[in-house]
Parts: sequence; C-alpha cells; structure tokens
Amino acid sequence: MVGKLWFTILLLVSAVLSILMVLLLQSLEQFNLTEAETQLQKHAAMVASIYEEQGTEPEGKDMISKYGENFATNIAIFEDGQKVWGSENHLDVMLPPSWFTEDDDLVRVLQEEAEVVKEVYFSLPPASSNDEAEMMVVGVPLSGQTGSGVFMYQTLSAIEETSNETRRLVYLSAGIAIILTTFFAFFLSSRVTAPLRKMRQAALEVAEGNFQTKVPILTHDEIGQLAIAFNRMRRELNRNIAALNQEKEQLARILSSMADGVMTFNRKGEVVVMNPPAERFFEDWRYEMESNSSKAGNLPEEMNELFQKVVEEEHEELIELLVQGRSWAILMAPLYDQEDVRGAVAVIRDMTEERLHDKLRKDFIANVSHELRTPISLLQGYSEAIVDDVVGSEEDQKEIARIIYDESLRMGRLVNELLDLARMEAGHTELNKTVVNLEEFSERIIRKFQGSANEDGLNLITHTVGSHPDVLIDVDRMEQVLTNLLHNAIRHTEQGGTVALNVKLEADHVEMDVTDTGSGIKEEDLPFVFERFYKGDKARTRGRSGTGLGLAITKNIVEAHQGELSVHSKMNKGTTFSMILPRKSV
Repeated sequence: MVGKLWFTILLLVSAVLSILMVLLLQSLEQFNLTEAETQLQKHAAMVASIYEEQGTEPEGKDMISKYGENFATNIAIFEDGQKVWGSENHLDVMLPPSWFTEDDDLVRVLQEEAEVVKEVYFSLPPASSNDEAEMMVVGVPLSGQTGSGVFMYQTLSAIEETSNETRRLVYLSAGIAIILTTFFAFFLSSRVTAPLRKMRQAALEVAEGNFQTKVPILTHDEIGQLAIAFNRMRRELNRNIAALNQEKEQLARILSSMADGVMTFNRKGEVVVMNPPAERFFEDWRYEMESNSSKAGNLPEEMNELFQKVVEEEHEELIELLVQGRSWAILMAPLYDQEDVRGAVAVIRDMTEERLHDKLRKDFIANVSHELRTPISLLQGYSEAIVDDVVGSEEDQKEIARIIYDESLRMGRLVNELLDLARMEAGHTELNKTVVNLEEFSERIIRKFQGSANEDGLNLITHTVGSHPDVLIDVDRMEQVLTNLLHNAIRHTEQGGTVALNVKLEADHVEMDVTDTGSGIKEEDLPFVFERFYKGDKARTRGRSGTGLGLAITKNIVEAHQGELSVHSKMNKGTTFSMILPRKSV
C-alpha cells in the first residue's frame, strides 16, 4: 500500500514536472531568443546612428569597433550595395559580403530600407570542432541612403549557454522537487497506511481466533470510522462465535450424554458427527468384520442400503442389526438443506436389554407354567385315584396323601417365593436390623447344615478373620441368604468335597464367601445365575432340583442391605459366591 501510494504520487508529480519543464524551457528559450533579438536590434540602431553622425571618421570607427568588441558582435556596413567597412574580428566566424546582398531576407535592408532579423547557419572552417554555427543577423538601413545599411551578427552560443544554465537550474529544481516529493509522499503514505497496517494485523489475529484484539482510533476521518467499524465488527463476531461455541458445546454435551447413538451423514454417505454410543457400535461391528476384509468398510452394508433408500425416497426407515450378540435398532431420517436432501441422521439404540426382558418374560411364564404343571398334574392324578376308589390298601392311601401334601407344600413354596421376589423387586422389602456377632452367627449357620453335609460325605467348615465381629443386619433375611448359598453349594458338590463359609472383617465392611469344590458353573451361564428360574445342569444336582428363584431372592436381600453379591466359578474346580456388606446402614 505504501509503495503504491508513493509510486502514484511520484509518478503524478514527475509527469506534472516534466510537462512544466518542457513548457518552461521552451518559454525561457524563446524569451532568451527574443531578448537577444531585441538587444541586437538596439545595438544595430545605435551603430547606425553613430555611423550616420560621424561617418568614416576614425573616432566613429573606433567607437563602433569597441561597441562590437564589448557585445561580441561583428559589424558590416554597406553603402550603395557595397561593403564599405566592417568590424568583424570579434567572432571566430565572419560572413562574406555576398551573404548580405544575395540573401532574400537580408537584401531587403538595402533594397526596401527595412529592418530584418534572421537566424542563419554558416559552415565553419575545417579546423573548427563543429561543422556549422547558428548565427543571428540584424540589418538596419541607414536613413536617407538607398542601398545602405548596417548589419550586426553574432553566434547563438551565448544564448545557448544561457539556455543551458537555465536548463540546469530547472533540472536541479525538478530533482530537488522529486526528492522532496519522494520524502513527503513516503511520509504521507506511511501516515495514511499505518492505521491500515494495524487493522490488517488485527484482522490476521482475529482470523487466528484472537477476538480480543482492538484497533486504536487515532483520527476521526474515514480511516477512524473504518477502525470504529472494525472494532464493532470484532465485538459482534466475538459474541456470535461465543454463542456458536456455546451452542456447539451444548450440542456436543447433549450428544455425548445420550444413551442412544447418533450419527449424521453428508450427501455422499460420509460420517460427519458421531457420539460415543455410536462409536461403541462401530467398534463392535469392526471387530466382528475384521476377519472378513471383503465386508469391512466405512459403514455396514445394511446401513449403506438404508442410507441410499432414505436419500432416494426421502422418508425415515428402521432396521435392526445383530452385532456381537447384541441387537441394535437403527432409525434413519433425511436431513434437508431448504428443499434439497443434504444428508441423513441415524439414531442407534441398543435393544439387547429390551429383547432380553421380552425373552425373560416369556421364559418366566413358561417356567412358572412348567413348575406348576408337575405338582398340579400329580395332585390331579392322585386325587382322581382317590375319587375313583382305585387305591386299595390303607398304606397306599397314606402314600398318596403324603405325595399330595408334599406337592402342595412345593406349590406353596413356589408361590411364596414368587411373592417375596415380587415385593423385593418392587422395593417393599422391610428389614429388621439388629446388631449381631457375625462370627457366632456364621458358626450357627454351619451347625445347621452339619448333619446334611455329613450325610453327603462333605467337609463343612467356617473361618473368620479380623476383629469387631458386630454388624447391623436383618438376622432372618441374612440367614435366608446363607441358607440358600450353602444349600446350593452342598447340592453341587460331590462326596469328599469341601464347602466353606469364610468371613473377613474390615473396618468399614465385611466380606462373606461361600466356597465349594463342586462341579462349577459354565462360563456362558454365569451372567444369568441371578435370574429368576435359572437352574444349573440337573445332572450335577443329584436329583434335588430347586425352583430356580433362590439366587434371585438372595441378590435382592443383599442389595436391600446395600451390599454387593458376585460369583466366580471354573468348571470342575468349584464356585465362590462373594457377599460384601457395609458395617453401618446408610
């Protein structure tokens, strides 16, 4: 900007100075020439007057000769068309008499008694440095004498020297003017562009994201108004960017906090935005597809087909994919840019829990029906036998009555356990907590099962580590928990095995582990052991299968105590149920 302004001003001043110099030099040269003509005419008239008064007297000739010497001119006097006298030794050039009598303009002095001024070129002698010289000749007639006149001539070198000197002065003045113009143009352009440079630097800083940059307002002219407008624009831009960042951060937080996966696509099907749940879905999909590189790509094939269908038909579509054993529902809808479709948005929801709940609900109905069908069938069958009087002996009647009684107790236990479990899951569990010595409590529970363990040939032990055994628990509920866990451990442990109840007393919690050396639980069954009606392999229970509700009730009781219940197991090596209870209820 500085260079452009400086060059423009300098070019404009140079053009103006050039035109002025040309006109001034021409004017000065013409002025010098006219002034020389005027002076030469005056000198010629003076010489003519002197010659007319004194004629050929020595004083007159001497005066005319000094006159020519003083003014560096040659003088030639003609009478009756003939040169009679001359003082022509003051110049290097002397014009022959024939120049004056044969020249069409100069001869008018002699013939018409007119004053003539003429510039002529005369060839110089070979010894001269120049080929010819420019001469100015002035002719003045002598009064009262026909064919008589005085001619004065001089070279124009003096005029040229004056013109050259004038030209040097003009050139020097122009150079000084250009130098001064350069200085002032640079100073002016720098003053003008300094605020612009600051605004340019501020604009670059704003482009880099520094919206606190402010341009100083030094003047109140157009540049000052521009600085005010720039600062106002910066403030508005800073406010708008802050609002956009706030909305972007809010949208990002909303997307990241959503339980469902959200993805947006552009018109080409490329992913633009993806939140963490959607990323987890793609990680599972890529892990599943890594063994089949021909199917691995940016999107699952089903999603590509869904995207193409949504973009072409411009309405939302729903599909469900099974990836890594989990069920994913994908709902995709088009995104519009005014009237044109610019992409699509997809919502990915993990439907595994819903599908599992549906399956559990169906399994629950099937299991309850199965558990009730057997005792009901027995009750119905034996009742019909009694009604039909098929049973003959009294012993058979007692046996049938005992079976009916046992099955009714079994149905009662099942119904009671279902009611208990329903109340617990609904949050209606009431705990009557008291302070209990956990070491004595565990020994009492072991004694309760000692007879059953001896009958099965099992080694039943308990071990307590730590101090301060007093804890706040519901004794009846916790006895139900340990009874269920120990009963299951005894049922699944072969003869000669060991079942242990280990108690570890910590400062803020207690840990109780029921460990057995039985057959263990399959790895694929471990996630479902606390589900209702879960049963292990009946071949490992030695014919004493339960209802499948015990562990579900146990887990609810432990959670009601604000504790945690977990299980670890290895096939043919045993199982450990770990229960952690806080010392004080919150």
